[in-house]
Amino acid sequence: QVTLVESGGNLVQPGGSLRLSCAASGGTFRINAMGWYRQAPGKQRELVATKARDGSTNYADSVKGRFTISRDNAKNTVYLQMNSLTVEDTAVYSCNAVLFPIYGSRTYWGQGTQVTVSS
Repeated sequence: QVTLVESGGNLVQPGGSLRLSCAASGGTFRINAMGWYRQAPGKQRELVATKARDGSTNYADSVKGRFTISRDNAKNTVYLQMNSLTVEDTAVYSCNAVLFPIYGSRTYWGQGTQVTVSS
């Protein structure tokens, strides 16, 4: 069982920055990709960014150039640096981990952290 614990969500003004963290525990050697998804009120959950164990990344078009995902495999932690935030970035951000195919590609989720962008 993989457990994901997020932190860093907060209220920030438009144009501001935040850094989210997600620490994984429990059989972390099985984890391939880690990433972030978000869900705004009344909208479906959407991909923000993911980073695989081999370093490859994937970003939503809406965050390219503003958000950066990084990962410390030694600490089993993934980060999301968010810059130039807009009100459209307001959402619950959830950490995600996907196991290697040999382990069934099982997906785990964190509990979510609220990011509110408002003046």
